Amino acid sequence: MFYFLPPILQIIATSTITKQETLVGLRSKLFIYGETLLDKGTGKKSWRERGIGEAKILRHKEHQRLRILMRQEKTMKVIANHALDPRIKLEPNAGSDRSWVWSAFDFATGELVETVFALRFADSEIADSFKEKFEEGQKEMEALLAGEDKPDEDGAADEVADALSGLKTSDDDAADAPADDDKKEE
Repeated sequence: MFYFLPPILQIIATSTITKQETLVGLRSKLFIYGETLLDKGTGKKSWRERGIGEAKILRHKEHQRLRILMRQEKTMKVIANHALDPRIKLEPNAGSDRSWVWSAFDFATGELVETVFALRFADSEIADSFKEKFEEGQKEMEALLAGEDKPDEDGAADEVADALSGLKTSDDDAADAPADDDKKEE
């Protein structure tokens, strides 16, 4: 699968895959809105292309949190990495029906920076499917952050509850043991 990558990139990609499951992965072009190096401090902002790659919505297998991760196609450099926060507003881009714009705290560079993103897809159907998955993920994250459990689809919770109800404790052992408070007073 990763035969064309240098060995170190194979390790990075493999470790990411083993800890997280991909909910959706769509090829797209990522843009960010901000000042260029030449325009620093002038307040002049514009859209810059950040790269082409597969925009993925990932679920961590242990704590079930969702995030968006996008790597540049050829270099595998992370160009977008942020949590799928329920407060993010996904809006259509002004001039296109195949791109979406949103603002989030990005961690792609190693520091948390508020960034405005635009993601452009090959056609509007792919863009709409991304929006559906994005909004489903937001609802799932909102429920997770509120402390709600996922529905028990395979019946594992019922099995555990039955096993726990079958456990017995012995009150006789507790009555026979001397009280610790009496020993401390002497």
